[in-house]
Amino acid sequence: MAKVFKFGGASVKDANGVRNLERIVRMESGDLMVVVSAMGKTTNALERVLESLAAGKDEQALGQWVEIIDQHVAIMKELGLQPGVDVRLQGEIPYDSARTYDENYDQLVSMGEIMSTQIIAVYLLKQGIPVEWWNMPKLLRTDDTWREAQVDNATSAATIRAGWDRPNRPRVVIAQGFIGGTEDGRRTTLGREGSDYTAALMGNYLDAESVTIWKDVPGILNADPRLEPDTILIPKLRYADAVELSYSGAQIIHPKTIRPLENKRIPLYVKPFGEPTATGSCISDETKEPINVPVYIWRKNQILITMRAKDFAFVLEESLSEIFDIIHHHRLKVSLIQSSAVTISVCVDNTRFVPEAIKALNEHFLVTYNDHLSLLTIRGTTPEILERASNGRIVMLSQTTRRTARFVIKES
Repeated sequence: MAKVFKFGGASVKDANGVRNLERIVRMESGDLMVVVSAMGKTTNALERVLESLAAGKDEQALGQWVEIIDQHVAIMKELGLQPGVDVRLQGEIPYDSARTYDENYDQLVSMGEIMSTQIIAVYLLKQGIPVEWWNMPKLLRTDDTWREAQVDNATSAATIRAGWDRPNRPRVVIAQGFIGGTEDGRRTTLGREGSDYTAALMGNYLDAESVTIWKDVPGILNADPRLEPDTILIPKLRYADAVELSYSGAQIIHPKTIRPLENKRIPLYVKPFGEPTATGSCISDETKEPINVPVYIWRKNQILITMRAKDFAFVLEESLSEIFDIIHHHRLKVSLIQSSAVTISVCVDNTRFVPEAIKALNEHFLVTYNDHLSLLTIRGTTPEILERASNGRIVMLSQTTRRTARFVIKES
């Protein structure tokens, strides 16, 4: 029975990270599907290249592109590989001014995963590990919803399974996370941090024994250690808890990851790549008890949009579908909703789609908004926790239920 391993950018950010990946792969003797992200902060760097090109700053973009290639070349050399011989990196920037920004995004930013997996596959081969490199844009079929491509599961499952079941396939397959491809051969991306989702789909398609996400943290913690000083490892979670945490903004798991695994009862492990023998955390249907420690989740870079009907009509009765049609059309990610008789407020990720969405909403409603906000979600509240969470902070909006509190807070 196969296992699926997923390595994020932090785990393969340099040559030592790639060597550590090799050690972890060697620990498994059975069939492995290894899903890999772009190295380090490559995705961010490629986004800057695109921004420069879109602004007409071609020379700046070329310099940024060369710097990215040079970083990958340096890693190859440290691994003992010959650039241009063992691995040939693409020289030209995959950009076409005739395409939309979002289509160019998918063609350009997807190169991070292509480069990282090529390097890792060749390195593992040279270390004597039987491995095969898979080109996911040809195997994971999606539509052309650029930057948020929807996967055609029936076609993708058949293609992936056919490749996996092929006679004499090497024990280890290296595949890109985050990216797929349209029927006519154009690369697509599955949304930021979509490599987790890719790993979950692979687990589902292959009826895997388990899926393991290797991270730079001990497992799933009750808070982000960068924001909260005293964190607690949560060793076991229910699928439902994991879905709720990811939707609230927990960065440890992509929101789409759980469903493909829950459908086939495949356990998901989150383990530290620096200590591969550590227990980490496990999400499965074997765990029946809810999380028994308070969980703090910060969702940064939020914007709170409040809409009021121009004629003081009851918003919920007459305008709700119209509001959410606009929100859906402009691809806003809603993290909180609150309403009164005449207003409705939504807290959303502050992306580049927000200005056009507000413009569209202004055609039908009186719209106000606040930016530079964070959303703090606390599961497992007590009066003391609630007081401490709001103390000294500017709270723009709050919601409290029996077990969960949410605060929209002005960032300092």
